[in-house]
Amino acid sequence: MRMSNMLVPTLKETPMDAVVVSHQLMLRAGMIRKLAAGIYNYLPLGLRVIRKIENIIREEMNRAGAQELLMPTVLPAELWKESGRWDYYGPELLRFNDRKNGEFCFGPTHEEVITDIVRSSLSSYRELPINLYQIQTKFRDEMRPRFGLMRGREFIMKDAYSFHVNNECAHQMYWKMYKTYYRIFTRCGLKFRPVEADTGNIGGTLSHEFQVLAESGEDAILSCNCCDYTANVEKAETALQPGPSGEVELLQMEMVETPDKKSIEEVGGFLKVKQEQIIKALVYRTGEQLITVLIRGDRDLSEAKLTSFLKCDSLEMVTDQETISKAGLTMGFVGPMGLDMPIYADYEIKNMQNAVCGANREDYHYINVNLGRDFTLKEDSFLDLRFGQAGDLCPRCKDSKGVYQEFRGIEVGQVFFLGDKYSKSMKALYVDENGEQNPMIMGCYGIGVGRTGAAAIEQNHDKDGIIWPMPIAPMEVVIVGLNLNQEAVVQTCQQLYDQLMDKGVEVLFDDRDERPGVKFKDADLIGIPLRMTVSPRNLKKGEVEIKVRSSGEIIYEKVDKAVERLVELKEADLQEIAIKCNKE
Repeated sequence: MRMSNMLVPTLKETPMDAVVVSHQLMLRAGMIRKLAAGIYNYLPLGLRVIRKIENIIREEMNRAGAQELLMPTVLPAELWKESGRWDYYGPELLRFNDRKNGEFCFGPTHEEVITDIVRSSLSSYRELPINLYQIQTKFRDEMRPRFGLMRGREFIMKDAYSFHVNNECAHQMYWKMYKTYYRIFTRCGLKFRPVEADTGNIGGTLSHEFQVLAESGEDAILSCNCCDYTANVEKAETALQPGPSGEVELLQMEMVETPDKKSIEEVGGFLKVKQEQIIKALVYRTGEQLITVLIRGDRDLSEAKLTSFLKCDSLEMVTDQETISKAGLTMGFVGPMGLDMPIYADYEIKNMQNAVCGANREDYHYINVNLGRDFTLKEDSFLDLRFGQAGDLCPRCKDSKGVYQEFRGIEVGQVFFLGDKYSKSMKALYVDENGEQNPMIMGCYGIGVGRTGAAAIEQNHDKDGIIWPMPIAPMEVVIVGLNLNQEAVVQTCQQLYDQLMDKGVEVLFDDRDERPGVKFKDADLIGIPLRMTVSPRNLKKGEVEIKVRSSGEIIYEKVDKAVERLVELKEADLQEIAIKCNKE
C-alpha cells in the first residue's frame, strides 16, 4: 500500500481536547477523527488495528467452541422491562420512540436479546450448553465521555453469552472463557493481569476484569506479593490488621463542641487528632430503608462491597439534611450512638480505641469513644467494607504475610457468572431429563475492541509516538524511500515492496514527496514495528537501513538479504508471543 494514496492525515500538534496519550497519538497518527462527543470515525490505519484485534478475538472464540451471530443495535423496551433493567440501568441507556411511539433503546449490552433468542429456540437439556457471541457497535450515553476510545459513547465490543443446565457446567465455561481471554490478550502482545472485580450493572455473583498494565490506567489494582491474588481496589478483600500492641488506657467518653466542623479533615484539625482516630459515619438509602455505615476516617468505603453484602438493587449515599433530619440526625455530626436504623461497620472499627465520632447533635462530637463500652454492634454487623490499599495484608495468604502492591490498569475485558438473573425473570427455561422445567444458568463475557487498541498505545509509546505490538500493528513494515527522484531508489523500493508482499508481509510504502525528517517522524508517530529506509548513500554500499521501533536498534543489511532479515524479525516477534500463549 502506497502512503501517497492513503488517507493518513497526520498532525504535528496535539489537539487541545486530547488528554490521554492514546487519544493524542491516535488523532496525530491519523487513525481516528472525532464526529461528536464520545463518537469517532475510524480512518484506514485505525480500522486496520480494530480488524486485527477482532480477528484474534474471533479465532480464539471459535477455538473455544463459541458460535458467532449478530444482533440488532436497536432494542425494544419490552425485553428490558422483562428483565427489570429498563428503569434500573439509568441515564446511560439511550432511549427513544419510533414513529408509532414504540419505546426502544440503543443497545449498551445484549443480555435480554440473547436470552430471548435462546428461550425461543432451545428447550431441552440436550441442546445445552451453548455459547454465542457477536462483535458489534454499542452505545452508552456517558455523562462525561473522554479519553478518545478509552471512554467513548459509541464503541465496538465483543459480547458473548453462554447457557447451561447447572452451576457446575456454567462455572466450567466461565473458566474456559477466562483462559480464552488470557490467550486473546497475550496474542495481542499486551502485558495484563486478570483481577477479581465487581459485577456492576451486568449483575451476577462472580467476575474477573482483564486489566492492561499502564501508568495512565484509570483503575487501581492490588496484587499480593506472595500469592496470585489480584483484584480491583473496590473488590480487593482486606484482612483485619493487627490492633495496637500492649494495653491502652480507655479514657472517659466526653462530648465536645466542634462548631461547624463537619468533614474528617476539619474535625481532625480542630481536635488535633489523626484521621485514623475518627469514626466516619455515612448514611445510605437502599430502597426505603436508611442505614449507617462506619469506617475509619482515613479510609474510603467500597460501595461495591456494601451493595454485594446487602444484595440490594439500589444504594445511594444520603447527602441532604432534609432526609436525615427525618431520622433525627444532623449532616456532618452523625455517630453510632442511639441510632434507630441498621448499622454496619468495617472490620477496622474493632481495633479503634479512644476514638472520635459524631454526637448526633449539631456542632458536637464525642471523644474517647470505645466499642463495647460506649456503643455495641452485633458481630454480623462487621464486614469487609473498605477499599484495599498498598501495604495491606493479603487475607488469602496470611501465613506467608503477603502484602498488597498497587498497579494501574485499563480494563479491556470482563467475564461474568450470571446464574439465573436473566433467565429467571425472562423465563428462559429448559426441560430436564425428568421432564421438569428449570431456568437456564448463564455467563457473559465482554471485550472492548477499540479500548484494547487504545490500551495498547497507553502501554506502548514513547516521546516520538506509538510502538505497536506486531500482532495488532496497522502494518508490519514501512519502507521509507529518500530522494525518490533517483531511479535506483525507486526501483529498489518497488523491488523490496513486491518481495515483502509476496512473503505475506503487510507493507506501507512511504512514496510521498516529503523531506526525510517528515517521513521519519510520521513513521515513528504511526508506530509500525519495522522501518526500512532506502537512500542513495546506503545504496552505494549495497545496503538498506532497518530500524526496530520498539528498541530503536539500527541494522544495516545487504539489499538482497533485507527481505529475509525483515521476515526473520517479524517471525521472531510473533514466535515470542506464541510461546507465551502456549504456556498458559
